[in-house]
Amino acid sequence: MDHSADASGLLEASDVGSQKDRVVTEEEWLEKWEMGNIGFHKEEGHPLLQKYLDVLLNGRSGLRIFFPLCGKAVEMKWLADMGHSIVGVEISEQAVKEFFSEHSLPYCEEPVPEISGAKMFQSTSGNISLYCCSIYDLSSSIVGKFDGVWDRGALVAVNPCDRQRYASLMISLVEKNSSYLLVTVSYDPNKHKGPPFYVPESEIKSLFGNCCEIRCLEKVDDFSERHRQWGLDYFLEVLYL
Repeated sequence: MDHSADASGLLEASDVGSQKDRVVTEEEWLEKWEMGNIGFHKEEGHPLLQKYLDVLLNGRSGLRIFFPLCGKAVEMKWLADMGHSIVGVEISEQAVKEFFSEHSLPYCEEPVPEISGAKMFQSTSGNISLYCCSIYDLSSSIVGKFDGVWDRGALVAVNPCDRQRYASLMISLVEKNSSYLLVTVSYDPNKHKGPPFYVPESEIKSLFGNCCEIRCLEKVDDFSERHRQWGLDYFLEVLYL
């Protein structure tokens, strides 16, 4: 797949204008869950998190770890079972309830006083708290700050016009010595309108570079028949710290 790495390099400088103005509404995301159109969900967990778990934890135990736009990510249960405290945010109540039912986890549900219409679903063990609301309604005064972030399917799902707002929020939610693992996708944005959206490395540096030291840890060929149907000829996952 050497050509794909070259191609994604060429795109750094190219205009990703075909995606720049694309907006996906909350209703469209809710519909994806209702219709079961969730090809982004990984039943077995994400191999990159398993591989780089030590980088996220950095020798620490009992961390507070944030899952933005969490869906029903199985990794939340996996990390909670290791003794970490998990907080996620997700617009779809269906996704949140499916997470608890699929893992046979009892939970309680309560309103979030600071956010109109929001609910917080918490495992009765207390170590998994999932907020059902827009991520932009959260703040550190509501959810506190985090030692680690697993951002897979979040930045790449945010509307391009909202990326700066998203990055500013995420920066405000992390402690000084936190580890932020970010998975992006690389493909020709002229061939697929997204989501997931193509976010070039240059943009990641402009969004987070002022306050984070950014390293690209790995690029993985994740091309599948689903991507071929989108009209793509390559699709990479790119992991940053």
